[in-house]
Amino acid sequence: MVGDAMLCGCAKSLALQVTNVYENGDTAFHYEYCEDLKDGRGFTAGIAGFCSGTSDAWEVIQLYHTLTGGKDDMSQFDATMAKYAESGSDSTSGLSNYCEVWKKLGTGDAKFRQAQDTIRDKMYFAPAMAQAKTLGLKTSIAQAQLYDTAIEHGAGDDADGLISLIKRTNEKVTADVAGTSNSTLNVNGHKIDEIAWLNLFLVVRTDDLEHPREKENQGGNYWAQTTYRVKSYQYAIQQKEYKWGTSVKILDNDGKPITVKCSTSPANKKNKRATKPCRKSTKPKDPKPKETKPKETKPKEPKSKDPMSKDPKSKSHKSMSAEDN
Repeated sequence: MVGDAMLCGCAKSLALQVTNVYENGDTAFHYEYCEDLKDGRGFTAGIAGFCSGTSDAWEVIQLYHTLTGGKDDMSQFDATMAKYAESGSDSTSGLSNYCEVWKKLGTGDAKFRQAQDTIRDKMYFAPAMAQAKTLGLKTSIAQAQLYDTAIEHGAGDDADGLISLIKRTNEKVTADVAGTSNSTLNVNGHKIDEIAWLNLFLVVRTDDLEHPREKENQGGNYWAQTTYRVKSYQYAIQQKEYKWGTSVKILDNDGKPITVKCSTSPANKKNKRATKPCRKSTKPKDPKPKETKPKETKPKEPKSKDPMSKDPKSKSHKSMSAEDN
């Protein structure tokens, strides 16, 4: 059986936690994490590896400014972060105490954590789910793989981005391929089982990790050292972990089998967005007309309208809230 909806509820929580394992070595949401990996992207920080050398860390900081109402502890880095986001520089000059401030806010500032959640979903989770929907993916494991890819490769159409990897995968589909996932994709006029397509995608991703196309992704040969992310998903496929309920079996970064659980993760208590329940699709019921007998009424004398009375007006307001997923 497969799920028809995009990742939500426990399935989304599991997807986020699985990626947390690859990013940080455990399932927790490390809002406070910050270090220079020497991978050509400057400082890497937070729950989605937001980088000072790309635009995502700057996006978090800008949203944080909005949530705080203006000047805050991150404001001291604005000029430098804006410059590096624009140039893509991996320099950490001008960011001498950047990690100290990030760790402080990530540890105890709810608005800073909210900013990270929102930007992660906006820049990575939502675009990945949009691609999954376009492809017609139904299994949790395939949808989650696109999210993990977006986190590491980016969700864009650059040579190493998610969209490019999907394109290269689809180019490999030249015949019908049957399977047992109960989900069939239509690619290039061919019918291919969803898990068969996912296996092709993982081959393409492995090749890209070992041979990044973009120069900025070649720093320190770092990507080639992260193929454990692909091997973990290949293991989950072998275990037929297609639909994710309350747990999923994967490999940790040392290649050891582990079970990631939705209900017992300590991170879920802090990250409500990760466990937001799925929306239930309901069909509107046709109202059945009730048979009523006409009542005999006596004509009433018209009442004079109070000129001081006012019709109630509906209130509308805007608020910053988590996106529905």
